[in-house]
Amino acid sequence: MPTPIVAATETLTAEEIKARAESIIEDLKQYADQAEADRRLCRESVELIKNNGLLRTVQPKSCGGHELSFRSYIDVLAAVGEGCGATAWVLGVWHAHSWLMGHFPKQAQQEVYGENPDTFVSAVIAPRGKAIRQDDGSYILNGFWPFGSGCEHSQWLILGAEIFDESGEMIDEADLLLPTGDVEIRDDWFVAGLQGTGSNSLVARDVRVPSHRYLSIPQYTEREAPAYKAEDTGWLTLSQAVPVLAICLVGGALGVARAALKEFKKIVPGKNIPYTGHIADDWIPVQVALGSAAAEIHAAELVTYKMADDIDHYARLNEAMPMETRGRIRMDCCLSVKMLLDAVDKLFLYAGASALSLRNTLQRASRDLHATNMHALLIYDASAEIYGRILLGKGSNSPVI
Repeated sequence: MPTPIVAATETLTAEEIKARAESIIEDLKQYADQAEADRRLCRESVELIKNNGLLRTVQPKSCGGHELSFRSYIDVLAAVGEGCGATAWVLGVWHAHSWLMGHFPKQAQQEVYGENPDTFVSAVIAPRGKAIRQDDGSYILNGFWPFGSGCEHSQWLILGAEIFDESGEMIDEADLLLPTGDVEIRDDWFVAGLQGTGSNSLVARDVRVPSHRYLSIPQYTEREAPAYKAEDTGWLTLSQAVPVLAICLVGGALGVARAALKEFKKIVPGKNIPYTGHIADDWIPVQVALGSAAAEIHAAELVTYKMADDIDHYARLNEAMPMETRGRIRMDCCLSVKMLLDAVDKLFLYAGASALSLRNTLQRASRDLHATNMHALLIYDASAEIYGRILLGKGSNSPVI
């Protein structure tokens, strides 16, 4: 059992946390329009997430979390996504970051969670910035990081950087942990999808980061970081890193698509198809579109839960995931969100022109799923290439696998 950094206020079971998430779907729906208008999550939505213990789903027990499983993560995110896609996206990446905190030194974990296990940690983990190592072991960080989802609600940030010594030689790529107040949040999130996520850009200017708030990216992606070797590390922290970071982008999309399916089934019966004499629910093309979309959503669900189970399986064994499985999971993340997008776009088109109304959830579901599919880690062709190379024995051409 890992040595606790802080005692959790309560520890939920998988059944309890799923029920909690499902209980707030209707409440989250009330704030979805406001989040989009404000271009950031509503305070009320954030409080619902925190007060129901959802933030700590995959957070290590040593940091006050529930340390459940990635199957439970899917349960939670899919439910939240039914209520508000933007909230699900932000919660998904917050989950990724709370999982990643299990790999930082215990002193850093204590600083983040010591007084409050419900601390929000936002991040841009890709090494977009630049940090120079100082003689005392600290780092001076500078850079610009777009897409800092949920940053305005966070207390801490994890920012990726290329690491240089004082002679200018690059020595590593790392994620650096710092208080949100140490950076500028640039209000520039004006977008067509996932607008409510508040994914503003972050700017750091000569921020000093102490050595204990440093995590080498190559070390944790290849299971060489100290937590993988420590005897007191919780089982879930032993998961393969890139599959975790990829699947944390997917769970909410499943809920968005489920909500769109429910909305379509509610508004289509009895609807006239202008200039045809058809009634929508009696028209074969509508029936075909609905059947196809429902099947695609179900298939995406099966793929997503399979990925979660594979991540959990290798974590419990404390074994490195085979490269072919890592490639498949990266591919399956892309496949899942693509199927969900294709399904929702069918529903959106066959719902008719009324679905263009900003009061109709189908248009936002389509836009949010388009934005999801455009995330760099979810670009279908890039992941297909990587997986194909691995299957042909040529190896990955990306370290992000």
